[in-house]
This record gives sequence, structure tokens and C-alpha cells, in this order.
Amino acid sequence: MTSSAGTAVGPYDPGAYVGLRFYAAVRCFQEGTDTPRDYLERCLSRITELEPTVRAWVILNEAGAREQADASTRRYRRGEPLSPIDGMPIGVKDVLETKDMPTEYGCAAYAGNFPKRDNAAVWALRQAGAVLIGKTVTTELAGPEPGPTTNPFNPEHTPGGSSSGSSAAVGASMVPAAISTQSGGSLMRPASYCGNWGLKPSRGAINRGERQTASTTAHGVVAACPEDMWQVAIEIARRAGGDPGWPALRGPSVPPPARKPLTLGVMETEGWGRLDERSREAFERVVLQIESCGVTVLRRCDEPLLERFEQTLTGATELTNLILAREHLWAFRDLAEAHPDRISARSKHFFIDAAERLGAAGYERALQDREVVQAAFASLGKVLDAVVSPTSTGSAPERFGSGTEDATTRWPTGDPVFNTPSSLLGAPAVNVPLMAVGGLPFGLQVMGQAGTDARTVAFARWLGEAIAPVIV
Repeated sequence: MTSSAGTAVGPYDPGAYVGLRFYAAVRCFQEGTDTPRDYLERCLSRITELEPTVRAWVILNEAGAREQADASTRRYRRGEPLSPIDGMPIGVKDVLETKDMPTEYGCAAYAGNFPKRDNAAVWALRQAGAVLIGKTVTTELAGPEPGPTTNPFNPEHTPGGSSSGSSAAVGASMVPAAISTQSGGSLMRPASYCGNWGLKPSRGAINRGERQTASTTAHGVVAACPEDMWQVAIEIARRAGGDPGWPALRGPSVPPPARKPLTLGVMETEGWGRLDERSREAFERVVLQIESCGVTVLRRCDEPLLERFEQTLTGATELTNLILAREHLWAFRDLAEAHPDRISARSKHFFIDAAERLGAAGYERALQDREVVQAAFASLGKVLDAVVSPTSTGSAPERFGSGTEDATTRWPTGDPVFNTPSSLLGAPAVNVPLMAVGGLPFGLQVMGQAGTDARTVAFARWLGEAIAPVIV
């Protein structure tokens, strides 16, 4: 990987791009030819080089990270690492509480907020020996108002939202992995735009700690390779478990090996007509390769159950966001009343105003509509191993400036239409960085049935290994 004028990485070539792969460094730690401290210093050097342009970080805890890396180095020298991710530098999205760094949610109303406690996932990472290097930028309140982060492959383009900093930091090879969250499309779309492997787990599979408000929200992982992506997720789940009342992430303690699916379905959603010509060409070239490997790929016209599912997806993005807005209403309305000038007009419009218009009865109807979509998708488990789709409606659009445009502009960080189904369904989804359009990343999404996270990752790994990268 090369950098251009010390500013951004690019243009993106999915066949040539190699980010930081921590799992490959562990053997060097064990042999004594490298150390977690030296690995950390290389990450910090990369951040120093690229952060003025990428702007992925809210705060860096360099002193604390060095202490953690030194402790990890000593453990490896004794032959006593705590886990396969001991010593891994990781970024934490700035919506998860951390006892040694502020948590400001990308929102002026939370400026200086410092609860001095750890989110469940953060605690689990510390227990596994990970090196928490800093907090990554989120959009305001993990919503539609953009933050300052730029796309690592072209700073004129968005990194997506709301996990903008996490995905940009991984895409720029500042860290091998980062923690993200998703309520609508907040993990998968940035992963697509920034060339990450990304796992949005099944509902409840990773304990969200204090972040239990919304029923569509999940904690997940973005990484430069599937091995690190899975390892971080399973190490958290093994220690912190799942959300209250939900089973933890299921699967092996090591990354699931690649597994060839027998039958896949193409999920079009309402976004199919919004794909630009080059992006659709890239996706169809991937599908042709999948079929040439002997995998049956069904379209909505081939299978009545798939057609039924597609019909239930009409309005799925709006449905997802109405549920989310209503579940956040009380916290966000109180915040806006206390700090009326420190929350953007866009967040007020799409969180508070939308939720109040929906009302209690509207929320009940929305939950019933969600059950219809979930039932239609569950029926597909009889005929499909998983569904595939573009992860986004194309490569990253140009950046949308913050705070000056019409507050009713809905998607300044990109259209989430291909991502909201996994949030609405509580289903696992994986971004496979297989395509490039116009010199920018464009991902392939694999979505499985709820609870089949390891199986879905195995299918995604097979696609990443068997399908040649596509550039258009």
C-alpha cells in the first residue's frame, strides 16, 4: 500500500490493497522478531502521517496505549498472551464509554462528557489484552449529521456514517481493527466505502453494555482481513456475552474456514434502481463468477419466497429509522431541551420530530410490520444459504458539508438502503471488499439468518478467496 503526498491512500485496487493484518504479526511476537510495542509505534506513525487529512480520531490515548503495549510485550516474552488479540491496537467508536477517555457521541451537547467507566465490549477487549489506542469519530449521536472524517482513498469523498472514523482508520492502515455500531447502515456502508471487512452480528450477539435503548442496534467489528474481524468479535463475546436475554455470538474460537455455499439469492431492495451503471456492472461481474464456481444464484423472479421477501422490503429503510427514532425519543428530546443550540437541526428533524409524528400507535404498527419482514426472510432459510447484494448503492459519494445545507437532506453520508434489512431483521451481515468503482471501494454484502454468524462469515470468506476482484 502506498500513500499519495502523505495525505490519502489510493486509488483503491481490491486485488493489490493490503491493510494491517494483526494475526500475521502474532507469530513474530511469539518468536521475538517483533513486539506489540513496536507494532503500536508503527500504527502511531501512520496516524501522525495521515490524520491531518483523514481525521478519523476524536482523541488518542498514546500514553495509555504504550503502557498497554508494553504489558502485552512482557506477556509474549513470558509465553503468556491473554488471547489471540493480545497487543492488537484497536479504535473504539466514540459512542462506547471508556474509563480512560471521554465519550462525546460526536455531539456538542456532550462536549467534555467523561463517565470514566467502560462499555461491556471495551471491558472485554481490555481483558483480552487489546491495546485501546483512541476513540474514533462518529456522526452526531450516531445519526445523519456528518462528522469531519474523510474517505481514506479520496478525501473529497465521504467515509460513510455513522462509524466513519472506525472504517477510515482501518482503511488508512492506522489500526488493524476497530469497533463500530449499526442501527441502520452505520457499520456496513462505511465498510463498503473504506474497503474494510465488516461484521454486523445477529441481534444481541455482542453485549452493548449501556447502549440497550434501540432494538435495531448492534456492536460489530471492521478490520482489514476476515481473520482479525472474527477474532475480535469472538473474543468480546466470550468475555462479555450477549445482550440481556440474548445468546452471545456463536462460533469457533478461531476464524471459521471458508465454506462454499450451495445456493445464494440476490437481494435487490428498493436500492436496485439507485445503483449507477458502473456499480451494477461490477456487482453482476461478481455474480457471474459465483455462478461459474457452481453456486446456484437465484433472483426474485426465480423463487416465490424471494419475491415475497423483496415485496416486504418496500419501505424497509423508513420503517427501520422510524423504529429507531421512537426508541431514542426520550433521551434525545431531553438532550435537545437541555441543550437546544448544541444539537443539529438534522438530528432534531430525523430523530425527535419523526418520532413524535409516529406516536405510540404508529410505533406498534411499525413493530408489526417488522414481524412481517422477519417472517418472510426466515422462510428463505428453506431454500437459500444466504443472500448477497451490493453493500452500498455505489462507491462513496462526494462529502456533504456539515451544518450548512438543508436539514431535511436525509443521507449526507450515503444511502443505507442495502444495509437497513440486516438491522431490521437482526440478521448477521458481512462486507467483503471485492470491488472498486472509480478508484474507490465498493463492497459485496452477505446476509444470513439470525444466529448463523459463523456460517455467514465462512461463506463470505469463500467469496473473498474464490472470486477475483472487480475493477470498473
